[in-house]
Amino acid sequence: MNQKITRIRRKLMAELDKERYEHTLGVMYTAASMAMRYDADIDKALMAGLLHDCAKCISGENKLCGRYHLSVSEVEKSNPSLLHAKLGAFLAAKKYHVDDKEIVNAIASHTTGRPHMSLLEKIIYIADYIEPGREELPNMAEVRKLAFHDIDACLYRILKDSLVYLDSRNIPIDPMTEKSYQYYKEKLDQKEE
Repeated sequence: MNQKITRIRRKLMAELDKERYEHTLGVMYTAASMAMRYDADIDKALMAGLLHDCAKCISGENKLCGRYHLSVSEVEKSNPSLLHAKLGAFLAAKKYHVDDKEIVNAIASHTTGRPHMSLLEKIIYIADYIEPGREELPNMAEVRKLAFHDIDACLYRILKDSLVYLDSRNIPIDPMTEKSYQYYKEKLDQKEE
């Protein structure tokens, strides 16, 4: 796995802009740290973190999704920045030859989340939000602490903050983000009972 990660890192260094590549490394190493904390597969966390934004610097995401027969929702048409997760998952499998479904799913769900996320999906979603190079967002210090203390509470907090942010800027909200928020809110409410 390490040789494959090294080869992919070299490819991504050439394909991503400098800031995106640095962010990618930050997510990769944050995901590995979280995998150690939660006893998850470190190699899978490294690979998913490395490839999570592999489609981010590609122009014409909408056209590529059409070419590869990937469905594009109305929300994704109005907010194309959501497409890089879906397209990235496809490219991880086809271009980078990742045949591990768990890694591909973690890449696919890293922007919107989803109910019943696997541990790896949660790690990539959170690592993308908290990596050290990420601009400071409201509640970042608290979210970073939660990431290593209670992964579900952290996931819920990020989903909640994301919905508030998107709503405050009138950015279309993907229904999957709302479903994910609702699911983890109910899960935490049951845990507290």
